[in-house]
Amino acid sequence: MNNANTVLPWRAGVIQDFARSELFERTFQEGMDLVEETAGYLDGPGRQESKLLSRNAALAYASESMRLTTRLMQVASWLLVQRAVREGDMAPDAACEDRYRLSAEEVCRGVPEEPAEDDLPAGLLMLLDRSERLYERVRHLDRRMYVEATVDETPHPVLSQFDRLKSALGGF
Repeated sequence: MNNANTVLPWRAGVIQDFARSELFERTFQEGMDLVEETAGYLDGPGRQESKLLSRNAALAYASESMRLTTRLMQVASWLLVQRAVREGDMAPDAACEDRYRLSAEEVCRGVPEEPAEDDLPAGLLMLLDRSERLYERVRHLDRRMYVEATVDETPHPVLSQFDRLKSALGGF
């Protein structure tokens, strides 16, 4: 039986194939561009816009900007691990470790704070939306490559009993 840190050869191939794919390249570029754009916004126009907000809206802005940066840090970290696999700097087995997977899901997928979104600057709302969509795509990829693949590695109890019966009866 495989433990969580053991990668079957076919699964390692799937991980490496993804890291070498056009989908990875596009996702990586989008993620890194969004990180850079977000940093520019939060250090520039966003900082200025936040100074004009009411006290409650400023608190919501601070909370949502933290959610935004946490979400993007999670995505960027995951993408950098995939790039390390692609470049041969990390084995696919290592990429399966929990410490290299998406985390902080409660923060990244949480419900926005009050006040209503109408009180937050449009620039922040746009970045929140884009980062959420990117996070959900990466989360889907992560689940498909690591979580669902682990479930698929566990033999189905009925099929394993069928195989044992077939062996006992000499095949049929």
